[in-house]
Amino acid sequence: MSSADSSRDRHLSNEDLEPTTTARRSWTMWNIAALWVGMAVCIPTYTLASGLVAKGWSWQASVGAIALGNVVVLLPMVLNAHAGTRYGIPFPVLVRASFGVSGANLPALLRAFVACGWFGINTYIGGSALAQVVRALFLDGAGPGARLPLLGIEPLEFVCFLAFWALQVGILLRGIESLKHLETWSAPFLIMIGVALLAWAVSKTGSFASLLENPPQTAESKGGFGTVLGAGLTSAVSFWGTLALNIPDFSRYARSQRDQVIGQALGLPLTMAFFAFIGAVVTNATMGIFGERISDPVVLLGRIGGSFTTVVAMLALLLATLTTNVAANIVGPANDFSNVSPSRISFKMGCIITAVIGLIIMPWRLYNDAAAYLFTWLLGYGAMLGSVAGVMIADYWVIRRQQLSIDDLYRRDGLYQFAGGWNPIAVVALAAGIAPNLPGFLGALGVVGAVGAFWQGVYDWAWFVAFFVAGIVHLVGTWLFGKRV
Repeated sequence: MSSADSSRDRHLSNEDLEPTTTARRSWTMWNIAALWVGMAVCIPTYTLASGLVAKGWSWQASVGAIALGNVVVLLPMVLNAHAGTRYGIPFPVLVRASFGVSGANLPALLRAFVACGWFGINTYIGGSALAQVVRALFLDGAGPGARLPLLGIEPLEFVCFLAFWALQVGILLRGIESLKHLETWSAPFLIMIGVALLAWAVSKTGSFASLLENPPQTAESKGGFGTVLGAGLTSAVSFWGTLALNIPDFSRYARSQRDQVIGQALGLPLTMAFFAFIGAVVTNATMGIFGERISDPVVLLGRIGGSFTTVVAMLALLLATLTTNVAANIVGPANDFSNVSPSRISFKMGCIITAVIGLIIMPWRLYNDAAAYLFTWLLGYGAMLGSVAGVMIADYWVIRRQQLSIDDLYRRDGLYQFAGGWNPIAVVALAAGIAPNLPGFLGALGVVGAVGAFWQGVYDWAWFVAFFVAGIVHLVGTWLFGKRV
């Protein structure tokens, strides 16, 4: 820490949480766009759309909800990124302004534990792809064996999961600059993967028009406009709910606001819509090709051709998973865990903590249940994170008008001390945003019986309800009681 920073509390700061220097702000709009291409071209993006098609949704509804959701989530993404670029601070330091220097750990850990789940899911996907490579090269394409007791996963998949987990941990410890180069070089290749998969589907079905045939409607897909633009749109927004909060972890390296805004606008909505479209229409094509709709691209690519095709396809999936996991699911939680005790937990230690949690939650159990993955998981955590986003944006843009005291963000006796380091108004607003979604969430989990249509309707729009309720409560509470805190 420099001499200029010597007055800062060592329990609130370390080298990784300090504002970035001018020399480190080297990311151009193309670096940021490439970051988003690398994160968006991944298996969960594909399955977000393909899973909806497999459940009977039309490809237009699936892709439309996802595309619109990503245009919507771009707004909080750009707004929260502003502080990172302007002040060079990461997410857990930014939320000290709204939640307090100690209270910031509440939203930071909410975000961190969700990212741990995503890290585990993506690591399982990468491990599954690696297992396909091993089967193609050494086991003559043999199918999965019996699942291990207690763990509930096939032995080879478990070994490959651990191997891919170890590979990522090794890469993650190399630092943020290596991430910029990884994403920049891999982005064009990942786009080519999607195009190749689409071309394969066209060649097998004989025409592009056959890809656009919709599946028969189910009771769920007949739910109407509210269902499509409710649960589907909320799932799409919640998909990047974590990044909408911790985007300052990346935008702090941007050269300018123009770079972060244009880079995100180019990289996020277009890539998500493009890859979601591929996931939806290729899943449609699998019905005519294989006699069943295959929504999991790992399974699909394993059935496309011979050993060489399988190996190339799975290595491509490994790269796609790697670029997403390293950027989206490690950088943020590593900073969040570091914020809990900066003097003891470095960024690298935060990476290890994230990886360990992602392992012990047994993510394959979550991912293998499509309904839980798409709706219980995405809608449930979207309710929480939408609430955090509402407080952050209301505080930074309306209450503080983009003006922060950097020194006070790293001190316990400054502007952001509030009541013992906590801002009770922000905590109440956070809880108020979550509360309306609890009945629907508990019903989705099966903890309670069927909930009424009203609460289910609220839950279908969970992220939006949480965002606006939390933001309004925070604004009103600050105007009424802010001076007393």
